[in-house]
Amino acid sequence: MVAIGVLEPISAVGRTGRRISDVKLVGLRSHQDCAPTFNLGGRVRGGMWRAAVRQLSRQPREGLRGAGNCSSLFWSQSLQSRWTSGSAAAAVGQVHVRAVDKDVNVDARWPLRDTKVGFSRSSSDSVPSSIDQTLDAALHNVVNLPWLFLQGVPAQDVGNFHARPGERPALDYCRTYASAAEAVIDDDDESEEECAPEEPPQSVDFNKAKTAKERAAESRKARWKEKALRMRQFKIETEAWHQAAAEYKELVAEMCKKNLAPNLPATRSLLLGWFEPLRDAIAQEQKDYEERNFREHRAIYGPFLAKLPADMLAVITMHRLMSLLMSDQEHGCVKVVHAALQIGEAVEQEVGIYKLLRSKRKVAKKVKNKVSGDALDDLDTNTDDSIANSVLDSDLKLKLAKEKVKKLVKQQKLRLVGKVVQQANGDEPWGPAIQVKVGSRLLELMLETSVMRSPADQNAQDMTELRPAFKHTLRNYPIKNKNNMNRIYGVIECDPAVMSALDKSVQHMVMPYMPMLVKPRAWTGFYDGGYLHLKSTIMRTHGAKELRDTIISTLRQDMIKIVQALDALGSTQWKINNVVLDVLEQMWKDGGRLADLVDAEDVPLPDKPESDDFEEIRNWRRHTASAKRTNSERHSVRCDTELKLAAARKLRDEEGFFYPHNLDFRGRAYPIHPHLNHLGSDMCRGILQFAEGRALGPTGLRWLKIHLANLYGGKVGKMSFDARVAWVDEVMEKVFDSADRPLDGSRWWLDAEDPFQFLATCLDIRNAIKSGNPETYVSHLPVHQDGSCNGLQHYAALGRDRIGAESVNLVAGDKPADVYSGIAARVREIMERDAQKDPKTSRHAANAKLLLPEIDRKLVKQTVMTSVYGVTFVGARMQIFNRLKERGTIQEQTEMYRAACYAAKTTLNALGEMFKEARCIMSWLGDCAKIIASNGETVKWTTPLGLPVVQPYRKPGRHLVKTSLQVLALRNLDADQPVLVQRQKSAFPPNFVHSLDSTHMMMTALACQEAGLTFAGVHDSYWTHAGDVEQMNSLLREKFVELYSQPVLENLLKSFQERFPTLVFPEVPARGDLDLKEVLRAPYFFN
Repeated sequence: MVAIGVLEPISAVGRTGRRISDVKLVGLRSHQDCAPTFNLGGRVRGGMWRAAVRQLSRQPREGLRGAGNCSSLFWSQSLQSRWTSGSAAAAVGQVHVRAVDKDVNVDARWPLRDTKVGFSRSSSDSVPSSIDQTLDAALHNVVNLPWLFLQGVPAQDVGNFHARPGERPALDYCRTYASAAEAVIDDDDESEEECAPEEPPQSVDFNKAKTAKERAAESRKARWKEKALRMRQFKIETEAWHQAAAEYKELVAEMCKKNLAPNLPATRSLLLGWFEPLRDAIAQEQKDYEERNFREHRAIYGPFLAKLPADMLAVITMHRLMSLLMSDQEHGCVKVVHAALQIGEAVEQEVGIYKLLRSKRKVAKKVKNKVSGDALDDLDTNTDDSIANSVLDSDLKLKLAKEKVKKLVKQQKLRLVGKVVQQANGDEPWGPAIQVKVGSRLLELMLETSVMRSPADQNAQDMTELRPAFKHTLRNYPIKNKNNMNRIYGVIECDPAVMSALDKSVQHMVMPYMPMLVKPRAWTGFYDGGYLHLKSTIMRTHGAKELRDTIISTLRQDMIKIVQALDALGSTQWKINNVVLDVLEQMWKDGGRLADLVDAEDVPLPDKPESDDFEEIRNWRRHTASAKRTNSERHSVRCDTELKLAAARKLRDEEGFFYPHNLDFRGRAYPIHPHLNHLGSDMCRGILQFAEGRALGPTGLRWLKIHLANLYGGKVGKMSFDARVAWVDEVMEKVFDSADRPLDGSRWWLDAEDPFQFLATCLDIRNAIKSGNPETYVSHLPVHQDGSCNGLQHYAALGRDRIGAESVNLVAGDKPADVYSGIAARVREIMERDAQKDPKTSRHAANAKLLLPEIDRKLVKQTVMTSVYGVTFVGARMQIFNRLKERGTIQEQTEMYRAACYAAKTTLNALGEMFKEARCIMSWLGDCAKIIASNGETVKWTTPLGLPVVQPYRKPGRHLVKTSLQVLALRNLDADQPVLVQRQKSAFPPNFVHSLDSTHMMMTALACQEAGLTFAGVHDSYWTHAGDVEQMNSLLREKFVELYSQPVLENLLKSFQERFPTLVFPEVPARGDLDLKEVLRAPYFFN
C-alpha cells in the first residue's frame, strides 16, 4: 500500500518547533480518465478541510467504494471522493511538494511518467517500485517538515515520522487519525507538548511501533464512538417532536390500511385518533393567518403558530397536556394557565431548534457555494488565513476555524451554530404573555377536536356515541397559607375513561429531557451548559427576575467552584442494572403491591345503600370519598412508576448515560431529568448503577456488607460497623437466596426498608464471593454514606454545640447515636411525668396516658428532621397526626387531634432542650431576616463557595392576559413587588442551612474528582464505589472541618451590615466548646 498525504495544517507548529508558513501538495496530475488524486487547498465533498489525506490501496478499507481497479481516496465514509475511471489508468504527472519556513525552502517535483496509479486490489505485488524509489529518494530533502509522506506501511499508521535515506520511517511517536476530519477536530485540543519530541528517534523499534499502533487504534475508536454518541444525543434533543409526528402519521396510515386500532395500546389509540383532526385544525389556523383572516387574538399568536409545521404542533400539544394530566396533583385535571405556559414554552423551544437546523443547512450551502470550484487554488499559498483551512464540524455545529472564513460568514450575516438556540436564531424570548396565548389557542383546538367513544364501543360507527375527551371548567383551589380561603381557576378536566387508559401506556409521554448519552456541556453561562441544544438554565429561578439577574452578573467571576462542582456531578456516568430491572418489570406485570410498588388495581367503590337512613348515607359518602382519594393517589403513583420504567427501558441497552445537573436558588443540585434519577425512590436507585466499575480492593466487601445492613434498616442500621458486618455474615444464606431466586425463593429481600437497593446489593455480594477473589471483583454498585440528621449536624458545627454534636455523631462513639431515639426518650420522660398528674387539674394527663404506648422514634422522626428547616407547631401537629392516623390505634378524630397537639408541643420542647445552641442560631437568623424584610428588601447572602442566594419571596403580582380560551392571570415576581416579611423570616434559617449542606456536598464532589473517585450526591447522602468509601469518608470529613473553620456567621453578619449600614443587627450568638477536628475521628458522622 502507498499512502500519500499532507497532514500538517497550515500555520501549525511542526515537530521541530518551527512554524510552517505553508505546506501545499499539488497531487498527481492524472490521466483524463481519472479524477485528480488530491489537492490540498481544493474542494472536497462534505466541506472545507485543512488537511487532506487520501490513499491508493491494494486492499481498500471495507465500506469504501471505487470504480474498476481504482479504490476510494478518502478514509472517512462520510467524505467520499471517488475515481471516475473504470479501469486501471496510466497517469502522467508529478508529485509536487512546496514547503516554506524560515529555515527550509523546498520546491520539488518528482515525475511519475509511465507509472500506473490504479492498483489491482488482489495483487500484493502490483505497486510499481518506481513510486517507492521516487518517494524514498525525496524523503531526505524534507525530513524536518512534519506529517509529509509515508509509504510502505498500513494506512492507519500515517502520522509524524522521520526518515533518512536507506531507513524505514520511524513510527514511535506517530499521531494517527482515521480521516482528515478527525485530525482537525483533535487538533483543536492538542497542545504542543502532545506533539512529537524535539529530536526524532534514529532507529525503529517495531515492537514499540506495534504498541503505538494499538494505542492509536483504541484512541481512534474512542473518538469515533464519542462522535457517534454526540450525533445520537443531538438527534434525541432536536428531533423528538419530529420523530413523534412522523410516527403518528405512519401509524395512522397503517391503522387505516390494516385496521390495527384494536391491537394498539389504549393511550396510543386515543392519541392517534386525536392526531389528524388536531393537525388539520392547526393547519387551517395557519392558513387563516396567512390569508389575513384575523379573528380575535389571531394577529398576536398567528405569527408564532406559523413557525412550525402543523403536525409537530399537534404532537407537542397532545404530549405536553397528557404529561401534565399524569403528573399534576389533581386527578385528571390541570390549571389552564399552567398547561398554556407549558405548551407555549415547548413550542418556543422547538421553534428555536427547528430554525437552528434550517439555518445550519443554509449556512452549509452558502459556505459550499462560496468556496466551490477551483477558486481556492489561486489563493496565495504564503498566507496564514487560507480559506482552505475552514472546517464544518460534523456534529452539526458550524465551526469556522480560520479567520478568513469567519470574516466571510460574518459578511454574509450567518450566525454561528453551537450557541444557545435563542442566540443562534437571534430571536428575543417570547415571554409568558405570548406563550400563554399560543398555548391557549392550541389547547382550545385540542378541546374542539379531541373526542372519544365509551370503552365498549371503541370500534362503533355510530357517531352519536362520541363525546369530548376534555372539558374546560372552573374549580376551587385552596390558597396556600390561608386557612379556609379558596381561589377559582380555569382547568382542563380529562374524561375518566382517558385517565384509566393513561397509566397503561404512558411511555409515549417521555420526551426530550432524557439522561444524556454524552457528557453534559460544561456550564459557561446562565443558559449555556447541560444539554447540547435543549433549553436549560444553571438555576431554577421560577420567574424570579432579581435572582436570575444576580446569578448572571456573578456567574463568570465568583462562581467558578460552583460551576466546576456541577460539571463534576454531571460527569458521573450511570447505567441500568438490568437484573434488578427485570425483577421489577415482572413484579409490576404481576400487579405491584410488593416492595412499595403501588397496587395496579383500584379500590372498589362501595355500593350505595338502599335505605334512606341518614347515618348509612353519610358513612357511604365518606367511604366513597375515601376510596376515590385512594384511587386518585394510586393513579398518580402508577403514572409516575410507568414514566420511570419507560425511561429505564429506553436506557437499558446503553453502555452509559449522564445526568446534567442544575441548582435551586439555595444551591442544592438536582438532575434536570425529572423521572428516573438517583434522587428518586428506592425503585429508581435500585435499577441505577455506576457505568464505571472499580475493584473492591481490601475493604470493598466489608463496605458492601455495611451498606446491605443500612438498607435493611431498623435496629440493624443503628449497630456498630462490626456488628453490621457480623449480622450480614449470619444471614449470608438468605443473601444468596435473594440473589439467586429473587421471585421464586423466600423473598427475604422484601423485608428490607429499601428493597430494590437491598436486592442490588445482595446480587453484588453474591457475585463478589462467587468470583473466588472478592478483592479483584469489579463492582458497579454505588455505596451510600448518609449524614445523621444532617441539618442538626450543621447547626451543631455552627454553634460549636458539644451536646448536640454527641447526639448527631460529630464526635467519636462506640456505635452511632440516634437522635430520633434520643428525642423520643425525652418525650416519653415528659409524658410519664404528666400522666401521673390528676386529670381534673392537668389538661395534659389524659393525652399523656393515651399517647404513652405510641411514643417511639418513628412518631417523632419527621418532626425532628424538619425542625431544623423551620417546622412550625401546626406543621409538627399535622406530621404526628398523620402518623397516629396510619397506626389506627386511636379511632376518634377529635381525640386524635388533641393528642397530636400535645405530642407536637412536647416534641418541640424536647428539641429545644437538647439543641439549645441550634435554637439560638435559628432565632438569630430569623431576627436578622425580619429586620431586612421589614425594610422592604429581600434577604441575600453568599455561600462560602461563592454562590449568591436571594430569597425570592415577594407578594406575587397578577398580570392578566386575555387569551382565546379565557383570561389568564400570570404571576409576577419582579423586584418591584413587595416582599413577604413573615415568609422571608421563617424561611431564612432552613434556606441558610440548605445552602451550607449544598456547599459541603460540592466541596466533597470537587475533592473526590481531584482524587479520581466516582461521586454522586443526594443532598446529605454521598455515593461512591465500595472500594473507595474509606477515601471518600476522609475527604468529606476534611471538607466539613474546612467549611466550618471559616467564621460563617460572622461573615454573614458582616455582609448584612455592609449592605444595610443604617440598620442595627443583633450580635452573633455565643458558641460552645466543641473542637471541630473531632469530626475527623468520628466514624459515624456519615455512616
